[in-house]
Amino acid sequence: MVDDNQELFTTLYAQRLFFLVTNDTKGLKFKPIGRTEARMLLENRLRSLRRAGHPREYDSLHSIFQRTFQ
Repeated sequence: MVDDNQELFTTLYAQRLFFLVTNDTKGLKFKPIGRTEARMLLENRLRSLRRAGHPREYDSLHSIFQRTFQ
């Protein structure tokens, strides 16, 4: 989860294409985003998890972040 009612997905091949999926009262909305924007969204989420004191979620997301962006 990136934010309330938002999830970030990527293609399995090369992880170059990312989609931000938002769930609201009208249904699901898909928005293609670039690699840089996806990275910034995850960095912000990691910061908020660390500040809120959620170590399990942070560790899990950090592992995914490392595999995807580094």
